[in-house]
Amino acid sequence: MMTIFLIILSITILMAASHFIGHVVRKFRNLPPSPFSFPILGHLHHLKDPLHRTLSKTSDRVGPVTLLYFGQRRVLHVSSPLAADECLRQNDVVFANRPRLLTGDIFGYNCKTLIWAPYGNLWRNLRRISTVHIFSLPSLQLSSGIRSEEVKSLVRGISQESERENGTVEIGEALFGMTQKVMMRVLAKEGYKGEEAKRFRAVVEEIMRVEGSSTIVDVFPWLRFFGVKWRLKEKFRGLVEEKEKFLDDLLEKNKLSFSSKSNGLKKTLIQVLWSLQKSEPEFYSDEMIKGLLQVLLLAGTDTSAGTIEWALSLMLNNPLILKKAQHEIASQVGYDRLIEESDLSYLPYLRCIVYETLRLYPAAPLLVPHESSKMCVVGGYTIPRGTMLLVNVWAIHNSPDYWAEPEEFRPERFEGVEKDDEQIKYKFMPFGLGRRACPGEGMAMRMVGLTLGSLLQCFEWKRPGHELVDMNVKNGLSMPKAKPLRANCLPNKTMVHLITQIS
Repeated sequence: MMTIFLIILSITILMAASHFIGHVVRKFRNLPPSPFSFPILGHLHHLKDPLHRTLSKTSDRVGPVTLLYFGQRRVLHVSSPLAADECLRQNDVVFANRPRLLTGDIFGYNCKTLIWAPYGNLWRNLRRISTVHIFSLPSLQLSSGIRSEEVKSLVRGISQESERENGTVEIGEALFGMTQKVMMRVLAKEGYKGEEAKRFRAVVEEIMRVEGSSTIVDVFPWLRFFGVKWRLKEKFRGLVEEKEKFLDDLLEKNKLSFSSKSNGLKKTLIQVLWSLQKSEPEFYSDEMIKGLLQVLLLAGTDTSAGTIEWALSLMLNNPLILKKAQHEIASQVGYDRLIEESDLSYLPYLRCIVYETLRLYPAAPLLVPHESSKMCVVGGYTIPRGTMLLVNVWAIHNSPDYWAEPEEFRPERFEGVEKDDEQIKYKFMPFGLGRRACPGEGMAMRMVGLTLGSLLQCFEWKRPGHELVDMNVKNGLSMPKAKPLRANCLPNKTMVHLITQIS
């Protein structure tokens, strides 16, 4: 009994001494404040899913600039617009790096993809290629026909499912399929179809789930020397092999239709990359091409589909907002033709709905981690080199300090306000900030706006019962719905003749 008492007493003294020494060190080095931590483990005992909510509560107690230790990894967590501005604008270059995480090694070809590549020439080239050939304004205009065709196909499919299922549809699967087809047609001539497409979605969701969590090697790097990294790689071997098979098949399919001559048509990204591979085979390797395609497919499908599903869910729980959006479409577009991308600039309330959805349910509640390349100052505190940065977008978007009644779905708060206006610029950042912000914002806003507008124009929407739509979130890198959205959906009587004419 005395032995147990001495052990407990020793542990208590050790923890108290560690806490005291840590406090003195932080004060001496001018480090940000930290909550109570355990020796070796650091703040791992604080971490619970969903992580963005847990860290937000920590900030409420400690402050918007908080230093945490995930095991041996030093982490700066920021949850205020001012701190985010300091990190991603004033110290943009300093925080332009990415931390070396095991998921980046496993799924990102040893951190050589657009998302995980360190700041430098490789990242610049990958960013330039994706921007010029997919996300630039001329490229977006060229791909507008693809988006239009796939949204029309979505409308036709939902109409047919509604007829088969007596008006009830499950929208999530259809939305993912549509966004996947859009990205596939932009990237390649031949994509995934049928069961292959469904299986690809399952792979995407699993990768997003895994990448949204840390591994034990990330927090205790010394475990790499004991074979833990190898065992974790073995654990994910099946998922990696399946992902590689999808990408290899995609490249093989498109090699059959590849020609260096575009015959007046815009080349797909794969065709562009293969053309470049001929002149620079060492840089434009098959691995580099697959890595870029993987990032664009993962980031361009799940996130946009999820945002549309959240927006519909929010409007079903707030039918007056849904009716107001439909009235705007009726007055600005009418019912004698289908909505087009060029109409979106005349639908400001629809844009407000998209913004408000992204505020409440940002596709990346915690921005992809950054890492400081040298010492800097944030919030008056000294941030050492090699500190991982987590910007809690969800906390900023949902804080009563920056938004009136933040839990309320109120699109009107964005009326007359642009995303880049100074009054909201740093408290609304669904696509991140700085040089590593998401390059696909333009395409995402077009895709979400056109799809959502078309669904509101072509159909009447209601909840299947009296209960509100379940708004719980599933764990993952993005914010997927825990329960897929099911809704009652009947074609708008004034649009039936146009829906039936969609080929």
